[in-house]
Amino acid sequence: MKSFDYVRALDTQQATQHASPNSHYIAGGTNLLDLMKHQIETPIKLVDISRLPLTEVEDTPDGGLKIGALVTNSDLAAHPRVIRDYPVLSRALLAGASGQLRNKATTGGNLLQRTRCYYFYAPDSACNKRIPNSGCPAQQGANRMHAILGTSSACIAQHPSDMAVAMRALDAQVLTQKTDGSARQIDLADFYLLPAQQPERENVLEQGELITHVILPPAPKGMQQYQKVRDRASYAFAMLSIALIVDGDAEQIRDIRLAFGGIGSRPWRDPAVEALLIGKKPSIALFQQAADLLLAEAKGSGDNDFKIPLTRRTLTALLQNALLPPAPLPSAPLPSATIQQGDA
Repeated sequence: MKSFDYVRALDTQQATQHASPNSHYIAGGTNLLDLMKHQIETPIKLVDISRLPLTEVEDTPDGGLKIGALVTNSDLAAHPRVIRDYPVLSRALLAGASGQLRNKATTGGNLLQRTRCYYFYAPDSACNKRIPNSGCPAQQGANRMHAILGTSSACIAQHPSDMAVAMRALDAQVLTQKTDGSARQIDLADFYLLPAQQPERENVLEQGELITHVILPPAPKGMQQYQKVRDRASYAFAMLSIALIVDGDAEQIRDIRLAFGGIGSRPWRDPAVEALLIGKKPSIALFQQAADLLLAEAKGSGDNDFKIPLTRRTLTALLQNALLPPAPLPSAPLPSATIQQGDA
């Protein structure tokens, strides 16, 4: 790890005043410290924001939630309002990491975590995300974990966050403070950038812009689920994850939201898929049609080709379990019994 200066900020204004092109904010450090150890990130200054008063989860006037950027993943997953009104978020957080990591990882940091692409983490390898215009070895190399949606000729890295997938389904908004003291509110739908030809730029934040809060609108109607497919049962990154919020029954899908992780270069949500489903009577054929629409532009790169049929099957099964009653088990006639004289 290269040497660096360290500054502890006491408020958001002081934090942004210390920002510079070669500085980084640090709170939990669960991702940044790994990147620094591998010399993938080499800041000359760390601005410690862990003491800022951004650790509260508060009700908003309209019935939503205002989540401080320094609320830990453990505290957010266990918050009574989150468990009651936003269970998809609680389940995503619990699926995302070990207890030790959740105790340190923060809401703002989780939104900003970097991809786990093998080549991104290999300093001796080319990587357009790490060194612009150096190439993308993952295109023809080891790419089992990589994205099949939202990729480009410059980058096929997948977005790693579980929390961001659930927040995308919940229509979250990100509140920030800029270095000039002004604030802005960014829809999470607009927060992440597709790689195109500049994969090194992953979000719309300006230099030194600090995430202060995440806003969740009032809880949506309907059932919420988070389905995650991974290599092992505990704390692995998603091959595929689906955040489902659905209001409906076997007769009609009144409203639905679907967000996907593990398959996109950012938390993935396709409005056309939801529009196809809303107002329709649930059926296996409809679910398969929705999967086909979702995956119409999906592109595998070799090792990750399996994610296309995996997504199709998992989405169809998840919708079926949520909206269609289980088929009745076949009944068998009970064996007859004859009571012989003397048996009683």
